[in-house]
Amino acid sequence: MEEIYTFAGNPLDRVSQRRQDAAWIASLLDDPETRLLPFRELKPVVRDPSATTLDWQPVAPWRAAIDSGKTLVLLGIGEGRAYFALDANGVPPANGVEEATADVRGLATAIPGPEAAILAEARSALDWHVRHGFCAQCGTASAISSGGWGRRCPNCRAHHYPRVDPVVIMLAVRGERCLLGRNRRRVGGTRYSCLAGFMEPGETIEEAVRREVLEESGICVGRVRYLASQPWPFPSTLMMGLLAEAVSEEIRIDPEELAEARWFERDEVRAMVERSRTDDPIPGLATLPPPLAIGHQLARRWAFGADTI
Repeated sequence: MEEIYTFAGNPLDRVSQRRQDAAWIASLLDDPETRLLPFRELKPVVRDPSATTLDWQPVAPWRAAIDSGKTLVLLGIGEGRAYFALDANGVPPANGVEEATADVRGLATAIPGPEAAILAEARSALDWHVRHGFCAQCGTASAISSGGWGRRCPNCRAHHYPRVDPVVIMLAVRGERCLLGRNRRRVGGTRYSCLAGFMEPGETIEEAVRREVLEESGICVGRVRYLASQPWPFPSTLMMGLLAEAVSEEIRIDPEELAEARWFERDEVRAMVERSRTDDPIPGLATLPPPLAIGHQLARRWAFGADTI
């Protein structure tokens, strides 16, 4: 089996074959065992900020919000009950109970992995509705359909469905060294990561890897090997992690993309892995992204000998 990273490993049955059955979905909402996760500003509601699980709530206290047309998404079925996500912006707290919201990245590292995956599903789906309230074909306000997994235009009858943006993230390696870059937005920073970029239309994964590495660093890439993937719900990206064979060595960065790129020895990356696991890194020493990011995991796997090109 593949390695499972943060936001992956969703345990729910998404029941996609039943999303068109409005009567069945209504019956789920009437079931007292059904649970929903309310969001405000795309952050999950929590009644206990120190909780280490998602704050699933009964449907009844939120029924008025649902009936008023607030965005509701059927996430799936698990352990005999249905789970929904609700966009609760502008809705008073249920039963007047004091509440707060949690940062998705921070919460994802505190809750069990399967729940973090459900959290990613919920945030991405709700975010899509926020961004796609109008028909892309004729501009008319569209209506939610398919249990929250689509929108239908009442004017031109077009159907719209959530999309995932594919991103390649790759560790280019040459012998016992790997290529890492530092983002230009982190002025004076010490965090390095794998190079990454969005795929373009009409492009294979391998072609995207070669193009992005060449554009950002001037390094030419030969063979490309797929390693793992990770959903990234900011807003809805699929990070495809790859190992790439560097066939040139001279670095020429694109200053619009990177502040710096350099080759790192395997021992250096091992030390960076360890430093990135702490909340108190040593000033001035290079680090990697935190373990929840696939960029950390790709570097870790290579540094400790798990992967070769």
